[in-house]
Amino acid sequence: MKITEQCVVALTWTLKDTLDEELDVLDDPVEFLVGGNDLLASLETALQGHKAGDTVALQLEPQDAFGDYDDRLLFLEPRHLFPAEIEEGMGFEGLPEGCNPAAPRDRLYFVSDIYPEHVVMDGNHPLAGIALRISIKVHAVREAQVSEVGKGSLGTGFFRMQLDAGDDPAPTLPPTLH
Repeated sequence: MKITEQCVVALTWTLKDTLDEELDVLDDPVEFLVGGNDLLASLETALQGHKAGDTVALQLEPQDAFGDYDDRLLFLEPRHLFPAEIEEGMGFEGLPEGCNPAAPRDRLYFVSDIYPEHVVMDGNHPLAGIALRISIKVHAVREAQVSEVGKGSLGTGFFRMQLDAGDDPAPTLPPTLH
């Protein structure tokens, strides 16, 4: 079966920056919904017509990947609103009560800096503003089930920074990108 607009693909990849530094490797195949919210539009377009066993190599400029870095998504928040064991790189679904009311509540935020009295929270994707090279291997392709299409996602959040209304807030995210 070839990849079409509404199907499920099992992929692995190696993600690098333009200096060839490895940023992320997905060794075990993970399923993504094509035609939903799981993949970047540029990846979906490049995958169209491919089948299991194919590889696709792309160079993505920031606007085709995770967007340009937006310094308006940086927020300096009081340290006492966060857990004592907070570390740089930790992720949070939204910001705790008492944080800047202008901060979008439906985003993932990452701790970029920790000071004695404040924490800098970044609502940009960790790869925002970076041109990327991605080598993708297609391991399997299958028809999407009606329930999967209805949800718009298989729950894989690597490519998303905004939370869906149905997402269950968790206190922290793992420090990996996928």
